[in-house]
Amino acid sequence: MLTQNDILSTIEMIEQQHLDVRTVTMGISLLPCCDENADKACGKIYDKICRSAENLVSTVENIETEFGIPIVNKRISVTPISLVAAASVCHNYVEFARTLDRAAKQCGVDFIGGFSALVQKGMTESDIKLINSIPEALSETDIVCSSVNVGSTKAGIDMDAVAMLGGVIKKTAEISYKNNKFGCAKLVIFCNAVEDNPFMAGAFHGVGEAERVINVGVSGPGVVHHALQRVKGEPLDVVAETIKKTAFRVTRMGQLVAKEASKRLNAEFGIVDLSLAPTPAVGDSVARILEELGLETCGTHGTTAALAMLNDAVKKGGIMASSSVGGLSGAFIPVSEDEGMISAANSGVLTIDKLEAMTCVCSVGLDMIAVPGDTPAETISAIIADEAAIGMINNKTTAVRLLPAIGKQVGDTIEIGGLLGTAPVMPVHRESSKSFIERGGRIPAPVHSLRN
Repeated sequence: MLTQNDILSTIEMIEQQHLDVRTVTMGISLLPCCDENADKACGKIYDKICRSAENLVSTVENIETEFGIPIVNKRISVTPISLVAAASVCHNYVEFARTLDRAAKQCGVDFIGGFSALVQKGMTESDIKLINSIPEALSETDIVCSSVNVGSTKAGIDMDAVAMLGGVIKKTAEISYKNNKFGCAKLVIFCNAVEDNPFMAGAFHGVGEAERVINVGVSGPGVVHHALQRVKGEPLDVVAETIKKTAFRVTRMGQLVAKEASKRLNAEFGIVDLSLAPTPAVGDSVARILEELGLETCGTHGTTAALAMLNDAVKKGGIMASSSVGGLSGAFIPVSEDEGMISAANSGVLTIDKLEAMTCVCSVGLDMIAVPGDTPAETISAIIADEAAIGMINNKTTAVRLLPAIGKQVGDTIEIGGLLGTAPVMPVHRESSKSFIERGGRIPAPVHSLRN
C-alpha cells in the first residue's frame, strides 16, 4: 500500500530530480502487410500503423495529465522491415522508410523504429537491400530509426555485414551532412539485440511478440544521484542497497503507466525498461552518479567498477518491483546525451578505449560518440567488431552508434540538439584495421553458446 510519504517522495523525484517516463512505445506487428507488390505492401503498412496507434499519443497524454507523471516520448516500433519487405519486388527499401515516416507523423509520435535487419549469421537478399538503403532512407526521413543486429552469442559475428556497415555509416553521415540532418544518430548496430527494447534508435518489434504491445522505458539518473548524496562516505554495499531501493520506486511508477496504457489501448503489456538514460540537462547524468561515488572524473581508474555496481543494483531493484522488467534495463552511457560524459570527454580523461571497457558492464555500448569525419570506413567497422565481440563473449547486448563528424577533427564539437545533445569529436586510433576487416567471413560463436 502506498503511504503519504511514498506519494510525497515520488512528487519530489518528478519535480526536483528529473524523474520521468522517458518513453511509451507501442510495438506493432507488420507481418500481415507482406505483399509481392511493394506499393501495396507500403499501403498496408501505413494503414496498419495508423489504425493501431491512432489513439496512442492522446491516451498517453491523458495518463500524463491524470497521474501527474511526465512522459517525454511516444514512439512506435515495428517488425524489422527486411522481413516484411522480403516478399516485395523492388530494388531498394527507401519507399518503405518514407511510409514509416508518414505513418508515424500521422500518429503524432516522436520516433518510429524498425527499419532493421537481423544478420547475425548471414545476410539474405532482403537484408542486403535494407542495409544498402539506410543512408538514403535516414537522410530522406525525419523520425525513422534503423538498426542492424550483426552478432549474437549463439551465432557469432557476421563480419561481412560488419564490413558493409562501416561504409554505410560513412555514407549516411555524408548524405545527412548535405541535407543538414544527423542520420547516424538514428542508426545503431547491435550484438544480441533484444526484441522488446522501447528505446530508440534500436527499437524494433520482435517476431516473438504479440500483435500490439506496450513497452515503457523509465529513466531516473537524477533520482539516483540525489539518493546517493544521503550516503556520502558509506561503504559500497550500503551504496548498492540505496540504488536498489531507488530503482524499485522508479520501476513501480513505470509499471503503473505501462499497465494503464496497455489497458486503455487494448494492447498487451510487454515490459518496463528501467534504464538510466541521461539527458544533456544538469542533474540528469550517469557520469555524475559515478563521480558521486568518489571518482574525480568519469573515465578515471575505478570507473568500470563503479559502473558495474550501478548497473547491477539498478537491475536488482527493478526486478523486485515488476515481474516484467525487460528491454535493456541498466545504465546507458551515451556521450552526447550526458553533460558529465561530455565534460569528461572534453577534459581528455574519458576516451573511446575507456568507454569500450565500460561497455562490458553497462546496458548497451559505444553510444552517440562523434569521431573525426575522415575516419576510414574500415576503422568504423573494426570498432563495431570490437563491441560486438564484447557482447558475444559476455552474452550481453552491446551496440555502436557512431557519428562521423564531416569536416571536423578532434577538439571540435557537433550540435545535434534536443535530447541528443552536443558531441565532442573524440580521437580514434589511426593505425589501419583494413586488412582485418577485408577478410570477411564469420567469427564463430564461443564455446559457451552450446547450451541447448
